[in-house]
Amino acid sequence: MKIAYLGDTHVDSRNDSLLFNDYFEKFYTNIFFPYLKKEKIKTIIILGDVLCRRKYVNFRILNAVKKYLFGPLNDYNTHILLGNHDTYFKNTNSINSPELLLGEFDNIKIYSDPTTVDFDGTAIDIVPWISPENFDSTIDFISKSKSHLCAGHFNLKDFEMYRGLIMHEGMDRSLLNKYDMVFSGHYHHISSDGTIFYLGAPYEMTFNDYNDPRGFHIFDTNTRQLDFIQNPYRMFHKIYYDDTEMSLKEIKKIDFSNYKDTYTRIIISKKNNSYWFDAFVDRLELFNPFKVTIVEDIRMDEEDGNDVDVVNMSEDTLTLLSKHIDSLPMIGMNKDELKSFMEVLYTEAMALSE
Repeated sequence: MKIAYLGDTHVDSRNDSLLFNDYFEKFYTNIFFPYLKKEKIKTIIILGDVLCRRKYVNFRILNAVKKYLFGPLNDYNTHILLGNHDTYFKNTNSINSPELLLGEFDNIKIYSDPTTVDFDGTAIDIVPWISPENFDSTIDFISKSKSHLCAGHFNLKDFEMYRGLIMHEGMDRSLLNKYDMVFSGHYHHISSDGTIFYLGAPYEMTFNDYNDPRGFHIFDTNTRQLDFIQNPYRMFHKIYYDDTEMSLKEIKKIDFSNYKDTYTRIIISKKNNSYWFDAFVDRLELFNPFKVTIVEDIRMDEEDGNDVDVVNMSEDTLTLLSKHIDSLPMIGMNKDELKSFMEVLYTEAMALSE
């Protein structure tokens, strides 16, 4: 039997952005569901964080998502476990958006408590977000379970939330040692230690996701093979501009069609001709990117003895924050704890931004 694993969907993210809603719809309509239909896969497990905001929902976005995601999901054996963004309170799973909003879909099963589910003879533990209220009961469930496989939404330390940014706070992975394979949502970067598999998000949601593969996974319960199906659609782009490597004629023929409705950063490496650069930007704008940001790639002159801090704006925000924290003197707080706090705060803020 084959199961499709889908990571954090966050369908109302970026402040209910219609741009991102269209981007998400394109993935489900053109990639996800056609693949499942072609491969005759009828079972789906969503690893939490179906929605993004805990407190409320935009009905226009909800109506759209029901048409391109929840409606089609009802044609499959769909299992949704709660993530931390699905719960109204941070200390309990008792009030949550999937149970309140998806009751009309008979074929979608929602798990707010840990449960062992039989998938054609293969037992998989479904473990939703572990809150202070259910911590003891969840650990007790795990210790008594006879399953060798687990699907959850775990906040484990020493794994990457985003590529290169390791979470230093959270549960110890040893709590899941009894399992042969653990599939988890929560962190949007795909990573694994050989037993625990963070399956990542289906698509890019912030510039921290730039050039980091996104998509979904197919798990074969018979062979235990896990295959990654990459999402070809990109929301964030970087263009390194160097007019010593192109002519004006070539600039005027560049195909920027993949940049339509995307966030694009032009990072200037070498600009010798301002007219050529203006022509480059004008050419890009013809293809209607959503937002274009121009970044000067400023570098220290090695012969300049001045001690000047230069911020490399071509880097993503979390990388800049991490480097800044590393540069700070100790101020009575552990730097790793401060990084983890800033990472969580930044992620929450991005969910509310356009």
